[in-house]
Amino acid sequence: MFELALVCREADVEIVSDALMEIEALAVSVEDADADTEAERALFGEPGMPAPKPGWERSVVKSLFSSEAEATEAATLLLAQDWAAEVHVQSVQAVPEQDWVRLTQSQFAPVEITPSFWIVPSWHQAPPAATRVMRLDPGLAFGTGTHPTTRMCLRWIAQHAELAAGWDRVLDYGCGSGILAIGAALHGAQHIDAVDIDPAALRATADNAAANATPQVHAADPAAAAGTYPLVLANILASPLKLLAPLLCAHVAPGGHLVLAGILAHQADDLKAAYAPWLALEVSEQDEGWIRMTAQRKS
Repeated sequence: MFELALVCREADVEIVSDALMEIEALAVSVEDADADTEAERALFGEPGMPAPKPGWERSVVKSLFSSEAEATEAATLLLAQDWAAEVHVQSVQAVPEQDWVRLTQSQFAPVEITPSFWIVPSWHQAPPAATRVMRLDPGLAFGTGTHPTTRMCLRWIAQHAELAAGWDRVLDYGCGSGILAIGAALHGAQHIDAVDIDPAALRATADNAAANATPQVHAADPAAAAGTYPLVLANILASPLKLLAPLLCAHVAPGGHLVLAGILAHQADDLKAAYAPWLALEVSEQDEGWIRMTAQRKS
């Protein structure tokens, strides 16, 4: 394969990307032309905040083609357009042959949740100290155990395993890959409703539950969440968690626990205020700027 790299303004990123796909590029990606310099800047977004921009002030749009001739022809066609006056070719170069499967797998190592509880990709051996293992491979839905929010939620489950006998019902709201639901199942929860609005997440959850022999995990639309649960888990983001406060709190059984993540440290007070009419949230762990917040309903 050959890579065509084009430098363009932020305003041209979308039209350049669309044009490359129209002329049948195999893949298109956008990078910061000023990465690793003082001019580098982050692009990110969160519900309730402005959406991330399509590119950087100076962006590099990279595309893949089957041959050098196709990459060169694509550059020639694109630069001939009236709107492409500020678009420049940075390079056309061969992509080194690689074992992409092996390269991808090398980026995912076993993840320690506690000394005895690990998340292990299917191509790795479990560490000798692991007495409880979740098998989880990277996929389309969020949640492989590498993010601090996921680790903190799983750590809470592991640290409260003595309560699992009473977790006859658990709710994982916004289940993603099903990682929290499976974690609860592996620690003894009897029935877990793993709900999400994304069909891809539900498929991933069902597949991952099957791979871990946890039939007590039931992936479904959020409408399946009914009644109260001794444990309610939600690892989403702060803005939707605020909106969901009355719903999530209504699902917490007397004496039950609520575990929330996807929250940055500076958002703690906002979350406490949002949940105050129902439950008293507290920060119970912090990791890399993210926090886990928990509450328990009085019996």
